[in-house]
Amino acid sequence: MTPPPDREAIRAFARGLGFDVVRFAPAETRPDVQENLRSFMAQEIYGDMGWMAANADRRADPKVLWPDVKTAVMLGLNYGPSDEDVAPRPADAGVISVYARNNDYHDVIKKKLRQFAIWIAENTGADVKLFVDTAPVMEKPLAQSAGVGWQGKHTNVVSREFGSWLFLGEVLTTLEIEPDAAESNHCGACSRCLDICPTRAFIGPYKLDARRCVSYLTIENKGQIPRDLRPLLGNRIYGCDDCLAVCPWNKFAQGAREAAFMPRAALTAPKLAELVELDDAGFRALFSKSPVKRIGRARFIRNVLIAIGNSGEAALASAARERLRDESPLVRGAAVWALSRLSPALFERLRAEYARDEGDDDVRAEWAAGT
Repeated sequence: MTPPPDREAIRAFARGLGFDVVRFAPAETRPDVQENLRSFMAQEIYGDMGWMAANADRRADPKVLWPDVKTAVMLGLNYGPSDEDVAPRPADAGVISVYARNNDYHDVIKKKLRQFAIWIAENTGADVKLFVDTAPVMEKPLAQSAGVGWQGKHTNVVSREFGSWLFLGEVLTTLEIEPDAAESNHCGACSRCLDICPTRAFIGPYKLDARRCVSYLTIENKGQIPRDLRPLLGNRIYGCDDCLAVCPWNKFAQGAREAAFMPRAALTAPKLAELVELDDAGFRALFSKSPVKRIGRARFIRNVLIAIGNSGEAALASAARERLRDESPLVRGAAVWALSRLSPALFERLRAEYARDEGDDDVRAEWAAGT
């Protein structure tokens, strides 16, 4: 019989599929990692992401998720942007996080992972399970154990080769593979990622209050964005790259090779005035295959209206006014706030007409709060 492939053959096959990093680790998490997770859950600073608490036991230990697992094959796909990709955008244009300017990385990586997992199973007889940020697996600590990089003070993985720009995927397997050396922490005394956060979401190094994070607020948060945080979002309409982009290890980063991660021109500096007019069909067409589509039109237009309110562009007041009768209360509430910021006089003239007839408590509250 043909002997099963050794770990370098496994690594070579994965690289042939386009993965930039292929490393191996025991399928287990350190006790300190498990304790940090319990502490995070106890603080209840995960906002609407209740699924984190619901699967905490399985998240803390892969062997609870799958008792027979032996090895975590950790794979990374580089999506490094150019300097232009992370440059500031004009106030009348929206900023979409670099990772969301083209195809959804879940779909891209899952396709490659499936090919890789099938190959392992067919060539070794081992059982396999694959994950792309879609199951209770603590992939960042596993990535550090495998030597992919370390979990930086911004809580994301930092690689000495690719900086902060790595998508992670993993294949768990019953195959026992000799592990690679773990990576140590190289953040040192640097605090750039903590200092640049526009909403001060970090309560300390390696500790993030998700409820204040721009990525959480614009993606996971299902309701109105808290009023005190809205001005801090600027023109960020989906996610935030600030803490990633400022990392000094990015000086070693490389540009993405995967075509599906090259930014679409329409999503690099989209005009707020055009985005706010999108109906559901237009939204779905513009963000076809993009992760942005996951949040739906209402949440996205809410974000656009917050950016319009922060733009200082009085000409955009009319765009906010147009959304005062939108079918979504989420959109209407954000439109009220944007109008109050851009045209207080028009806001006051319209308050009685719109606030009296409005049937949603949150929208009425926006009219009552005024300017």
